[in-house]
Amino acid sequence: MSDYEGNLPWLYAGRTLRSFSTAFLTVVFPLYLADRGASATTVGLVLTLGSVISAAMMAAVGVLGDRIGRRPMLIGLGLAGAVGALALAGIGNLAVVVLASGLGGIGRGGGAGSGGAWGPFFPAEQPLLAGSVSAEHRTRAFARLGFAGVIAASAGSLVAIVPSAMHGSHFSMVDAYRVIFLVGAVVSVGVAAVSWPLREPRRRQRTTVVSPMPARAGGAVPPDTTAGRPDGLSVPSEPASNLSTRQLVGRLGFTNAVNGLGFGFLGPLLTYWFHVRYGVGSAELGVLYAIVNLASALPYLGAARLTRRFGSVHTVVVTRAFSVVVLALMAVVPTFLVASILLALRTGLNSLGIPARQSYTMGVAEERRRGTVAALGSLPSMVTSSISPVVGGALMGAFLDTPIVGATLFMGVNTVAYYLAFRNTRPPEERTAPGPPAGEEQAAPDVTGGAPRASPGAAPG
Repeated sequence: MSDYEGNLPWLYAGRTLRSFSTAFLTVVFPLYLADRGASATTVGLVLTLGSVISAAMMAAVGVLGDRIGRRPMLIGLGLAGAVGALALAGIGNLAVVVLASGLGGIGRGGGAGSGGAWGPFFPAEQPLLAGSVSAEHRTRAFARLGFAGVIAASAGSLVAIVPSAMHGSHFSMVDAYRVIFLVGAVVSVGVAAVSWPLREPRRRQRTTVVSPMPARAGGAVPPDTTAGRPDGLSVPSEPASNLSTRQLVGRLGFTNAVNGLGFGFLGPLLTYWFHVRYGVGSAELGVLYAIVNLASALPYLGAARLTRRFGSVHTVVVTRAFSVVVLALMAVVPTFLVASILLALRTGLNSLGIPARQSYTMGVAEERRRGTVAALGSLPSMVTSSISPVVGGALMGAFLDTPIVGATLFMGVNTVAYYLAFRNTRPPEERTAPGPPAGEEQAAPDVTGGAPRASPGAAPG
């Protein structure tokens, strides 16, 4: 058991609060801009510029978190979100809106069903979670984190009903949205507060520590696989993966760049697409997103079982492929009800692969570089997702279904690219060599101090 499992309740609490606010801010922010008279192109431009700011913050969090600690990053981001939401509530200048939305990550929550797994927080949150549990329990911990997030997001989505209710009580819609931003500021302060009790190991040098045990016959000194971990968990003698950090970041960067193009079409513009195509407002969309998040909660709990049976990469690829097919169907259905059902189905399928993908990345990354890998591997996604909204918003005037078609195309390409990039790379918990076939001898240790003698049926290491 890890000495840092006490972090889990606080990490779950932070994700819960963040997902709660992200859910309603993602719904209301594009509608707030529309009610202020912004065109589809302007909405896309604001989201794009805000994404650029969030991307810069994410890179800084990943690199600095590996150097000075991930806990200070989470506290600082919570406070930054509060400042951004307060600025949106009090100032209507468009330049301030862009800066504030980027600072607070407002309007880019990862979409329905993501549970807040997006933006500058995760390069600090994910390494802390991975370092708080054993490798065998890592995917389960990520699944529970996502489950907590989507349940909270379901509740948060209902807050999007409030502006319509306030409008019926003689508030302007813009003023009602500003009240929602104030709620977001309070929740962000809560995120900083629950990050305060987190603990993390001191920064370690990249050294090999050996046990002072007496040498065996032959002079061999066995390595102490627990001396390098303050939590007492065994450190595998094998590398985290067959990929160097640079190779891992490069492959993640390419696949995430393609996925970011797709998400940029879908995530921030989806509520606007529903609004324009079916004439629905924040109340209907708030209920829809609440239902969609609830529908995606249970699949999170099944992710660990799927990963144990089929492996991380296959789980990610198959669930993503089915979700892309369902997403494509949304462009051809005639009613809001059918489109909503398809969105819920698509989100549930996608949710099965999210914990597997997050846990896999942390598993194949070197522990001391996990924050950097999470940030730099996902930075291309943030950059490309900042391009798609302005392009999609501009094209929607000529072709309304641009967000759905664009997301389907690029997410489909991402599915193929992810499989090709990682099909031959497994995390440590999936590399356990099988035992010898029945009837064959186990490998016998060489009592003279040399390497064990492999039996004829033993699998190579």
